[in-house]
Amino acid sequence: MASVRDLYEMELFWECVVQGRPVLGICRGLQLINVALGGSLYQDIVTDTPDAMAHVDADLYDQHRHTVLIEENSRLAKLYGDQHQHLVNSIHHQAIKRLGRDSVVEAVSASDGIIEAIRMRGECYVTGFQWHPEFHGLGSELLDSGPILDDFLAAAEKQRK
Repeated sequence: MASVRDLYEMELFWECVVQGRPVLGICRGLQLINVALGGSLYQDIVTDTPDAMAHVDADLYDQHRHTVLIEENSRLAKLYGDQHQHLVNSIHHQAIKRLGRDSVVEAVSASDGIIEAIRMRGECYVTGFQWHPEFHGLGSELLDSGPILDDFLAAAEKQRK
């Protein structure tokens, strides 16, 4: 059963889509977008996919990391060029099980194929990341979050005009 918070956030998501406002989902936000689009989640990666790597470590928290593979010809690939393998933080115990309608996979975990980034097809800018780009500092070994932020801000500016 969906919580009041889930229902409220899904309604807010759809209102943004209807109005053509850009949506950027991070971690739970990616999961919410996927469910709003009719997809489903692994409720607990460790329980539901025992062969998967650990995607969360309570002791390491935002220092827990793994490699993602950016899908060729995706919007993310256009943002990051020829390098398709990147290091990101990993703080989630849930993940996409079945991809929602009208969306495409943008990146997966290199070791187990867990979906790490999605984008909604169509004119509306809707994208989501399982990792936390806001924790990726300048000069760190983690994927530079600048292109993601610049892309989102460009979409917001375009919608504003």
